[in-house]
Amino acid sequence: MGHRVLVVEDSAVIQRLIKVCLRPAGVEVETRDDGPSGLEAALENPPSLLILDVGLPRMDGWEVLERIRSDARTRDLKVLVLTAHAQEETRERADRGGADAFLTKPFRPDDLRAVALSLMHDPGMAVGIA
Repeated sequence: MGHRVLVVEDSAVIQRLIKVCLRPAGVEVETRDDGPSGLEAALENPPSLLILDVGLPRMDGWEVLERIRSDARTRDLKVLVLTAHAQEETRERADRGGADAFLTKPFRPDDLRAVALSLMHDPGMAVGIA
């Protein structure tokens, strides 16, 4: 069975870039552009991986992550936090929130693909690339 990634990101450009990175690897990519719709999509049909921006409209990514981790259906869902905020405290907050990996924007497409695929294929592996 193929992997499905849910991307919760308000930038259509970043959404397209992630699709271009992952689709050649046989990954189905679904997108949402705000926190509430992303959370709803993750809870209704948990993906193999959630790629989550933190600066989202209507509900930020931190709250989405908190709700994902507090719901039995998605508690163990792999989450890659994607953010333009490269500060160490942002990375620490992602770790505390239960993110499995952390990438900063702008990111190298090869890095995103490598981290995403490693999370989907090696569930025990946590990765971060600044």
